Amino acid sequence: MTATDLDSATVDSGPGSGAEAGSDVPEVSAVPAASFVVSVPGLADAELEPEPLDPGQIVSGEPVVTGKVLWESPDGRQIRGVWQITPGVVTDTEANELFVVVSGRATIEVEDGPVLQVGPGDACILREGDRTRWTVHETLRKAYHISL
Repeated sequence: MTATDLDSATVDSGPGSGAEAGSDVPEVSAVPAASFVVSVPGLADAELEPEPLDPGQIVSGEPVVTGKVLWESPDGRQIRGVWQITPGVVTDTEANELFVVVSGRATIEVEDGPVLQVGPGDACILREGDRTRWTVHETLRKAYHISL
């Protein structure tokens, strides 16, 4: 992954790391040597690309899905990005995912499991194979990490 992969991303490796906080990073390896923070300016307003939604997943409304992959491991088994969905109700079968809600609100009903209320700042973990029903109350944008 290069700095251009994250547009104007910066990395802060923290005190004593040898990196200046917020410095531009020419390249970040797939497995960093130390913990770090990636700052993506404008994440809440980033331009996303249309992602087709299977009409069979739509329960009600006219939800539109957009997203952008920010990083993918060389073997394709790890993916990080930004994803957004407009109001409506959809079903899905989940991957192993950790996400943080950037904006918006939704109710996620996990079949034979909990009902999750998510909003800005909430972190959520979905297990691979979870069958879910998403009721999106306000356009929801999330930053995610998926393990396949």
